[in-house]
Amino acid sequence: MASNRSDSVTVETSLHQQLKLHYAADQSQTEVVMGRYRIDAIRDDELIEIQCASLSAIKPKIKALVKRHRVRVVKPIVMRTRIAKKKTAKGKIHTRRMSPKRGCVLDLFEDLIYFTKVFPSENLTLEIALVHVEQVRVPDRTRRRRRWQKDYRVEDVKLESIESSIELQTAADLYQLIGLDPSRTPFTTEDIAQATGRPRWFAQKIAYVLKHTTAIQPIGRNRSGILYRAA
Repeated sequence: MASNRSDSVTVETSLHQQLKLHYAADQSQTEVVMGRYRIDAIRDDELIEIQCASLSAIKPKIKALVKRHRVRVVKPIVMRTRIAKKKTAKGKIHTRRMSPKRGCVLDLFEDLIYFTKVFPSENLTLEIALVHVEQVRVPDRTRRRRRWQKDYRVEDVKLESIESSIELQTAADLYQLIGLDPSRTPFTTEDIAQATGRPRWFAQKIAYVLKHTTAIQPIGRNRSGILYRAA
């Protein structure tokens, strides 16, 4: 099942399989059944879930697992995408180009809006894997499209490299991502926008996540909006 977004990695792809093998102790420690759940990978005594799709999809599963196990959720964020196109579904790749779109670790906050009741948790590590991928596209002639619609669909997404990774375990770890001095009090979403280089509407999403993970606390209001301080 493909996503409607051309640069999305929200489908079951080679990327997911490659990351499972990367994080598992060995191949036999992937797709392990544990009670009612299937675990992507196990390393030592840690259960590892690779989540290319929305974190909200695994919220109940992770909430249950962290009660008894150490859990690592690996969330890949695509930093760069190489687009590879085929002329036919069974044909060879005939063109490659780099997508102008770039990912950023701050993209995580859009996903965390739906995960604040799980993170942070004592037994949970959230690892952000900053990856470079190749996205394979094939002609899509399964339905009639309007002129402005693209005539390609994503066939697969493959891992090219892992640029780096960031581990988050506490609300303070999350706060550090925005680059705002924790001693600065008070601050507003306008200050978050300036610190992150993102628009005000995105800074409001960041503030929502930080507030509901107890990384920041509201302490008042002025003409610029709600005033916060680091918790």
